[in-house]
Amino acid sequence: MPRIFDNIELSFLPTLQESLRVAKRADFCVGYFNLRGWKGIATQIDELGNEPENCCRLLVGMQAAPQDELRRYFSLSQSQDVDNATAIRLKKQIALEFRDQLTFGLPTQGDEIALRKLSKQLKSNKVVVKLFLGHQLHAKLYLVHREDHNNPTIGFVGSSNLTFAGLAKQGELNVDVLDDTACKKLQAWFNDRWEDRWCLDISAELAEIIDTSWARPEPVPPYHIYLKIAYHLSQEARSGLSEFRIPKEFQNVLFDYQKAAVQIAAHHLNKRNGVLLGDVVGLGKTIMATALAKLAEDEYGHSTLIICPKNLVTMWEKYKDDYGLNAKVMSLSKVIKDLPELSGRYRTILIDESHNLRNREGRRYRVIHERIRLTDSRCILLSATPYNKTYLDLSAQLRLFVPEDKDVGVRPETLIREKGEAELQGTLQNSLRSLAAFEKSTYADDWRDLMRLFLIRRTRSFIQENYAETDPQNGRKYLPNPHGDPYYFPVRQPKTLRFTVNEDDPNDQYARLATEEVVAAVGKLWLPRYGLGNYVSKAAENAATRPKAASFSFLTSDFSSSASRCKFDSRCNASSFIERLIFPSSKACGGSILADKSWEILAIPSSTCLMPRCQPRHVHNENTDNPIAESSKKS
Repeated sequence: MPRIFDNIELSFLPTLQESLRVAKRADFCVGYFNLRGWKGIATQIDELGNEPENCCRLLVGMQAAPQDELRRYFSLSQSQDVDNATAIRLKKQIALEFRDQLTFGLPTQGDEIALRKLSKQLKSNKVVVKLFLGHQLHAKLYLVHREDHNNPTIGFVGSSNLTFAGLAKQGELNVDVLDDTACKKLQAWFNDRWEDRWCLDISAELAEIIDTSWARPEPVPPYHIYLKIAYHLSQEARSGLSEFRIPKEFQNVLFDYQKAAVQIAAHHLNKRNGVLLGDVVGLGKTIMATALAKLAEDEYGHSTLIICPKNLVTMWEKYKDDYGLNAKVMSLSKVIKDLPELSGRYRTILIDESHNLRNREGRRYRVIHERIRLTDSRCILLSATPYNKTYLDLSAQLRLFVPEDKDVGVRPETLIREKGEAELQGTLQNSLRSLAAFEKSTYADDWRDLMRLFLIRRTRSFIQENYAETDPQNGRKYLPNPHGDPYYFPVRQPKTLRFTVNEDDPNDQYARLATEEVVAAVGKLWLPRYGLGNYVSKAAENAATRPKAASFSFLTSDFSSSASRCKFDSRCNASSFIERLIFPSSKACGGSILADKSWEILAIPSSTCLMPRCQPRHVHNENTDNPIAESSKKS
């Protein structure tokens, strides 16, 4: 009576291990082979013996995914023919699948030891692995041969693949075969397939896969790891550079770094329906966005709607005309009235200064978002300051073209580690790979992972390090200019400008800024930034490290006489306000700072509370005379 091994009442793996301990060789046929699953029997295979015939032959069938099998079953062509080209292609495909196996899950020391042992066994022919390509093969057969005249072969037939789950974990149905005649028939069946023309040896390929993986015997040099990380992180950039060509109108206009940005942005635009050009000020976002819109026009026939602040309309009209862009320019201030009535389907929408659309509840935002949704438009966003107060500024701009429930391909991993995957999922109506999930994260690493899929942002230092050349005559960095003289990066060298202050001269603009009247007026400013020392926490000050303690000391120090102190206490120092905020910006001309500051000082009731920083700055006015405003009028 055969025994049943279902991994519930009776586990298959211990029985197989026990049979292999007294075996001289083994023949296995499985539909699927997991390299890590070899861990369960690697030691027993080593103990088969030292003669050439003491080996394990493993025949692996081509087990396809269920959906592929269903598709093939209902396909019009039922041909199963295999030729040399097909066999080579399938062999490479299966080898890649084996390689991918090693990228799943966290590697363990036990996995590493077992894989190294498997590699050694493959290279010494202790284990021979063949791939059966003649047809789909789902059979699961384990034949164990031993020195026993009464029962030389034990067979196991059933459902268990050569994986750890199939051998020990998941529910299966296997039976042992002890009858000698039945075992000989099973052996003949195995040998017929082992010797088949389309049964190809992949032992060397598997050994190479293991030896080039994390289980390799020699440690990988750190520099090679760095190169591999850089290779994968730059994959999308490399795709953009190879897939898209710069429009001919811009070939001799753009710098190399601008061409690269346009090509990479085109990849994002094509793959994700939108891109955010976020280079710092002065690197040419406008010309790059124009080239990108022209590229979309040439590639897909899309016309462009350009939405920009009112003061930039004239500039965009000029760019549109100069480069023959099929586009319409609309002022951001007119979108509420004009955009719903605009005819024509603009499939590319370019939004300059997109950080103005941070408020998803605003009318302008809703009108633009609805237009993008209805026309299924692609978005080109421009902003040197896409992030202002919170990361929600970024998500609001992305939501213009990314639905909140769309799979963005990454998850907020740092937040997931903190909250737990199940708990975080319970607070969401969408996937963890959605914008809605990222909006719950305050971690920079999470947003960095997300924005690398949509944002192109370079600094001047990056351009200098990666695109600039060095002038051998003066050592300065420059960019070769395709349409003129080379562009040299400015060298900023701060210089000290010294001047004298004559307190006896009533026309000395600097002396006037430090008069008792001015100091008294400044001392009445209520905004927290003018008296930061008033808000220093005693507990924080006492527990501060030396560098922080120095900062606290600077905030609370007394720079002048008691006449310059405000009415709170000596920490609110008006003289420090002059020192930090007025003089640094007035060294060019004291009169200009007086004129600049005059608009900030307003008379308000004495009961007015502290104003937030985003509001106009106020002075608590106890008398109508305003020395600064008066001085401003005289300047």
